[in-house]
Amino acid sequence: MKIAVVTDSTAYIPKEIREQNHIHMIPLNVVFGNESYREETEIDWRSFYKEVKKHDELPTTSQPAFGELLALYEELGKTYDAVISIHLSSGISGTYNSAASANAMVDNIEVYPFDSEISCLVQGFFAIKAAQLIKSGYAPEDIIKELDEMKKTQRAYFMVDDLAHLQRGGRLSSAQAFIGGLLKVKPILHFDNKLIVPFEKIRTRKKAILRIYELLEEDASKGLPMKAAVIHANREEEADEIIKELSAKYPHVDFYNSYFGAVIGTHLGEGAIGIGWCFM
Repeated sequence: MKIAVVTDSTAYIPKEIREQNHIHMIPLNVVFGNESYREETEIDWRSFYKEVKKHDELPTTSQPAFGELLALYEELGKTYDAVISIHLSSGISGTYNSAASANAMVDNIEVYPFDSEISCLVQGFFAIKAAQLIKSGYAPEDIIKELDEMKKTQRAYFMVDDLAHLQRGGRLSSAQAFIGGLLKVKPILHFDNKLIVPFEKIRTRKKAILRIYELLEEDASKGLPMKAAVIHANREEEADEIIKELSAKYPHVDFYNSYFGAVIGTHLGEGAIGIGWCFM
Protein backbone atom coordinates (compact mmCIF):
# COMPACT_ATOMS: atom_id res chain seq x y z
CA MET A 1 0.00 0.00 0.00
CA LYS A 2 1.41 3.39 -0.99
CA ILE A 3 0.79 6.06 1.66
CA ALA A 4 1.46 9.80 1.38
CA VAL A 5 1.90 12.36 4.17
CA VAL A 6 0.36 15.82 3.95
CA THR A 7 0.63 18.63 6.45
CA ASP A 8 -0.09 22.34 6.28
CA SER A 9 2.36 25.21 6.26
CA THR A 10 2.01 25.97 9.98
CA ALA A 11 4.11 22.86 10.73
CA TYR A 12 7.09 24.95 9.53
CA ILE A 13 9.09 21.88 8.51
CA PRO A 14 12.26 22.94 6.68
CA LYS A 15 11.99 22.26 2.95
CA GLU A 16 14.93 19.85 2.91
CA ILE A 17 13.35 17.73 5.66
CA ARG A 18 10.01 17.73 3.83
CA GLU A 19 11.74 16.56 0.67
CA GLN A 20 13.79 13.89 2.45
CA ASN A 21 10.63 12.45 4.00
CA HIS A 22 8.36 13.01 0.96
CA ILE A 23 6.01 15.20 3.01
CA HIS A 24 3.53 17.26 0.97
CA MET A 25 2.59 20.72 2.25
CA ILE A 26 -0.52 22.84 1.69
CA PRO A 27 -0.16 26.54 2.55
CA LEU A 28 -2.37 28.69 4.71
CA ASN A 29 -2.66 32.37 3.78
CA VAL A 30 -1.71 35.68 5.36
CA VAL A 31 -3.50 38.79 4.12
CA PHE A 32 -2.19 42.39 4.12
CA GLY A 33 -5.05 44.62 2.99
CA ASN A 34 -5.95 43.38 -0.49
CA GLU A 35 -2.78 41.30 -0.91
CA SER A 36 -2.88 37.61 0.01
CA TYR A 37 0.27 35.48 0.32
CA ARG A 38 0.61 31.71 0.55
CA GLU A 39 2.67 31.04 3.64
CA GLU A 40 6.03 29.31 3.13
CA THR A 41 5.77 29.53 -0.66
CA GLU A 42 5.06 33.20 -1.45
CA ILE A 43 6.24 34.68 1.85
CA ASP A 44 8.79 33.29 4.29
CA TRP A 45 9.10 34.24 7.95
CA ARG A 46 11.84 36.81 7.42
CA SER A 47 9.88 38.61 4.70
CA PHE A 48 6.73 38.46 6.80
CA TYR A 49 8.20 40.32 9.80
CA LYS A 50 9.64 42.96 7.44
CA GLU A 51 6.25 43.33 5.73
CA VAL A 52 4.41 43.79 9.04
CA LYS A 53 6.48 46.91 9.77
CA LYS A 54 5.25 48.52 6.53
CA HIS A 55 1.58 48.43 7.54
CA ASP A 56 -0.46 50.25 10.16
CA GLU A 57 -3.01 47.44 10.34
CA LEU A 58 -2.10 43.92 11.42
CA PRO A 59 -2.59 41.23 8.77
CA THR A 60 -5.27 38.55 8.88
CA THR A 61 -5.03 34.84 8.09
CA SER A 62 -7.10 32.22 6.31
CA GLN A 63 -7.05 28.47 5.84
CA PRO A 64 -6.41 26.84 2.45
CA ALA A 65 -9.26 27.00 -0.04
CA PHE A 66 -11.25 23.76 0.13
CA GLY A 67 -10.86 23.24 -3.60
CA GLU A 68 -7.08 23.49 -3.28
CA LEU A 69 -7.03 20.79 -0.62
CA LEU A 70 -9.33 18.61 -2.71
CA ALA A 71 -7.12 19.05 -5.76
CA LEU A 72 -4.05 18.00 -3.79
CA TYR A 73 -5.70 14.77 -2.63
CA GLU A 74 -6.93 13.98 -6.14
CA GLU A 75 -3.43 14.53 -7.54
CA LEU A 76 -1.92 12.28 -4.85
CA GLY A 77 -4.57 9.68 -5.69
CA LYS A 78 -2.84 9.12 -9.05
CA THR A 79 0.15 7.66 -7.20
CA TYR A 80 -0.95 6.77 -3.67
CA ASP A 81 -3.66 4.62 -2.08
CA ALA A 82 -3.98 6.61 1.15
CA VAL A 83 -2.85 9.86 2.74
CA ILE A 84 -2.18 10.74 6.37
CA SER A 85 -3.18 14.42 6.53
CA ILE A 86 -1.82 16.15 9.63
CA HIS A 87 -3.02 19.64 10.56
CA LEU A 88 -2.81 22.38 13.13
CA SER A 89 -5.22 22.36 16.05
CA SER A 90 -8.87 22.36 15.02
CA GLY A 91 -9.45 24.80 17.88
CA ILE A 92 -7.67 27.60 16.01
CA SER A 93 -8.25 26.68 12.35
CA GLY A 94 -10.78 24.88 10.18
CA THR A 95 -8.07 23.17 8.11
CA TYR A 96 -8.45 19.80 9.85
CA ASN A 97 -12.23 19.87 9.39
CA SER A 98 -11.73 20.62 5.70
CA ALA A 99 -9.45 17.61 5.40
CA ALA A 100 -12.07 15.43 7.09
CA SER A 101 -14.79 16.73 4.74
CA ALA A 102 -12.62 16.20 1.67
CA ASN A 103 -12.33 12.49 2.41
CA ALA A 104 -15.96 11.99 1.44
CA MET A 105 -15.43 13.78 -1.88
CA VAL A 106 -12.42 11.97 -3.33
CA ASP A 107 -12.80 8.50 -4.82
CA ASN A 108 -9.26 7.59 -5.79
CA ILE A 109 -7.57 7.88 -2.37
CA GLU A 110 -8.45 7.31 1.28
CA VAL A 111 -7.80 10.35 3.49
CA TYR A 112 -6.90 9.82 7.16
CA PRO A 113 -7.13 13.29 8.77
CA PHE A 114 -5.23 13.87 12.02
CA ASP A 115 -5.78 16.79 14.40
CA SER A 116 -2.40 17.51 16.00
CA GLU A 117 -4.13 19.77 18.55
CA ILE A 118 -1.04 21.98 18.37
CA SER A 119 0.95 23.88 15.72
CA CYS A 120 4.45 24.89 14.55
CA LEU A 121 7.26 22.36 14.43
CA VAL A 122 5.71 20.16 17.13
CA GLN A 123 2.94 19.61 14.58
CA GLY A 124 5.73 18.92 12.11
CA PHE A 125 7.14 16.19 14.35
CA PHE A 126 3.91 14.24 13.76
CA ALA A 127 4.39 14.45 9.99
CA ILE A 128 8.02 13.32 10.29
CA LYS A 129 6.96 10.43 12.54
CA ALA A 130 4.25 9.39 10.08
CA ALA A 131 6.80 9.33 7.25
CA GLN A 132 9.11 7.12 9.34
CA LEU A 133 6.26 4.72 10.12
CA ILE A 134 5.39 4.47 6.43
CA LYS A 135 8.98 3.44 5.69
CA SER A 136 8.63 0.78 8.39
CA GLY A 137 5.58 -0.67 6.66
CA TYR A 138 2.81 0.51 8.99
CA ALA A 139 -0.78 0.55 7.76
CA PRO A 140 -2.70 3.88 7.88
CA GLU A 141 -4.85 2.86 10.89
CA ASP A 142 -1.75 1.85 12.83
CA ILE A 143 0.01 5.10 11.96
CA ILE A 144 -2.92 7.08 13.39
CA LYS A 145 -2.77 4.98 16.58
CA GLU A 146 0.96 5.69 16.94
CA LEU A 147 0.38 9.42 16.40
CA ASP A 148 -2.37 9.40 19.03
CA GLU A 149 0.08 7.86 21.51
CA MET A 150 2.72 10.43 20.60
CA LYS A 151 0.16 13.20 21.14
CA LYS A 152 -0.02 12.27 24.83
CA THR A 153 3.61 13.41 25.26
CA GLN A 154 3.51 16.68 23.31
CA ARG A 155 4.10 19.95 25.12
CA ALA A 156 4.60 23.54 23.98
CA TYR A 157 4.95 26.69 26.06
CA PHE A 158 5.57 30.13 24.63
CA MET A 159 5.50 33.78 25.59
CA VAL A 160 4.71 36.95 23.69
CA ASP A 161 6.25 40.41 23.69
CA ASP A 162 3.12 42.35 22.74
CA LEU A 163 -0.25 41.60 24.31
CA ALA A 164 -2.10 43.56 21.61
CA HIS A 165 -1.98 40.64 19.19
CA LEU A 166 -3.57 38.30 21.72
CA GLN A 167 -6.19 40.89 22.65
CA ARG A 168 -7.14 41.41 19.02
CA GLY A 169 -7.50 37.66 18.56
CA GLY A 170 -9.76 37.37 21.59
CA ARG A 171 -7.22 35.58 23.79
CA LEU A 172 -7.17 38.44 26.29
CA SER A 173 -9.79 41.06 27.06
CA SER A 174 -8.98 44.72 26.39
CA ALA A 175 -8.77 45.32 30.14
CA GLN A 176 -6.39 42.39 30.65
CA ALA A 177 -4.20 43.58 27.80
CA PHE A 178 -4.15 47.16 29.11
CA ILE A 179 -3.33 46.16 32.69
CA GLY A 180 -0.85 43.53 31.52
CA GLY A 181 0.87 46.13 29.37
CA LEU A 182 1.16 48.51 32.32
CA LEU A 183 2.59 45.77 34.53
CA LYS A 184 4.73 44.38 31.69
CA VAL A 185 3.28 40.92 32.27
CA LYS A 186 4.67 38.21 29.97
CA PRO A 187 2.04 35.46 29.94
CA ILE A 188 3.23 31.94 29.23
CA LEU A 189 0.76 30.34 26.83
CA HIS A 190 0.06 26.75 25.86
CA PHE A 191 -2.48 24.62 24.03
CA ASP A 192 -5.28 23.30 26.21
CA ASN A 193 -8.26 21.48 24.73
CA LYS A 194 -7.08 22.54 21.25
CA LEU A 195 -7.03 26.28 22.12
CA ILE A 196 -4.22 28.72 22.94
CA VAL A 197 -4.78 29.82 26.54
CA PRO A 198 -2.70 31.44 29.30
CA PHE A 199 -0.72 28.97 31.40
CA GLU A 200 0.95 31.34 33.87
CA LYS A 201 1.53 35.08 34.10
CA ILE A 202 5.17 36.04 34.61
CA ARG A 203 6.46 39.57 35.23
CA THR A 204 9.57 39.55 33.02
CA ARG A 205 10.74 37.94 29.80
CA LYS A 206 13.78 36.41 31.48
CA LYS A 207 11.68 34.78 34.20
CA ALA A 208 9.19 33.52 31.63
CA ILE A 209 11.95 31.78 29.67
CA LEU A 210 13.40 30.27 32.86
CA ARG A 211 9.95 28.95 33.75
CA ILE A 212 9.69 27.27 30.33
CA TYR A 213 13.11 25.71 31.03
CA GLU A 214 11.64 24.25 34.24
CA LEU A 215 8.71 22.77 32.33
CA LEU A 216 11.09 21.20 29.79
CA GLU A 217 13.16 19.77 32.63
CA GLU A 218 10.15 17.79 33.90
CA ASP A 219 10.22 15.68 30.73
CA ALA A 220 13.84 15.94 29.58
CA SER A 221 15.14 14.73 32.94
CA LYS A 222 13.58 11.31 32.21
CA GLY A 223 16.42 10.65 29.78
CA LEU A 224 14.18 9.33 26.99
CA PRO A 225 14.68 10.21 23.30
CA MET A 226 12.92 13.49 22.50
CA LYS A 227 12.60 16.04 19.76
CA ALA A 228 12.36 19.67 20.82
CA ALA A 229 12.02 22.94 18.94
CA VAL A 230 13.00 26.38 20.13
CA ILE A 231 10.49 28.51 18.24
CA HIS A 232 10.97 32.24 17.74
CA ALA A 233 9.27 35.20 16.08
CA ASN A 234 12.23 36.93 14.40
CA ARG A 235 14.62 36.17 17.28
CA GLU A 236 16.86 33.63 15.56
CA GLU A 237 20.05 34.45 17.48
CA GLU A 238 18.26 34.21 20.82
CA ALA A 239 16.91 30.79 19.78
CA ASP A 240 20.46 29.71 18.85
CA GLU A 241 21.73 30.67 22.31
CA ILE A 242 18.91 28.76 24.00
CA ILE A 243 19.64 25.66 21.93
CA LYS A 244 23.35 25.88 22.72
CA GLU A 245 22.57 26.01 26.44
CA LEU A 246 19.94 23.27 26.44
CA SER A 247 21.84 20.90 24.12
CA ALA A 248 24.74 20.85 26.55
CA LYS A 249 22.38 19.92 29.37
CA TYR A 250 20.27 17.40 27.46
CA PRO A 251 22.44 15.54 24.90
CA HIS A 252 19.66 12.97 24.36
CA VAL A 253 17.27 15.65 23.05
CA ASP A 254 17.30 16.49 19.34
CA PHE A 255 16.87 20.30 19.22
CA TYR A 256 15.70 22.34 16.24
CA ASN A 257 15.84 26.09 15.68
CA SER A 258 12.38 26.88 14.31
CA TYR A 259 10.10 29.89 13.97
CA PHE A 260 6.59 31.27 14.20
CA GLY A 261 5.88 31.82 10.53
CA ALA A 262 3.48 34.27 8.92
CA VAL A 263 0.19 32.72 10.05
CA ILE A 264 1.05 31.93 13.66
CA GLY A 265 3.26 35.02 13.89
CA THR A 266 0.25 37.16 12.96
CA HIS A 267 -1.47 36.03 16.16
CA LEU A 268 1.55 36.12 18.49
CA GLY A 269 3.55 39.08 17.21
CA GLU A 270 7.27 39.66 16.75
CA GLY A 271 9.43 38.76 19.74
CA ALA A 272 7.43 35.72 20.80
CA ILE A 273 9.52 32.72 21.78
CA GLY A 274 8.79 29.26 23.08
CA ILE A 275 9.83 25.63 23.31
CA GLY A 276 7.83 22.62 22.15
CA TRP A 277 8.69 18.96 22.47
CA CYS A 278 7.50 15.37 22.43
CA PHE A 279 8.89 11.87 23.00
CA MET A 280 9.75 10.05 19.78
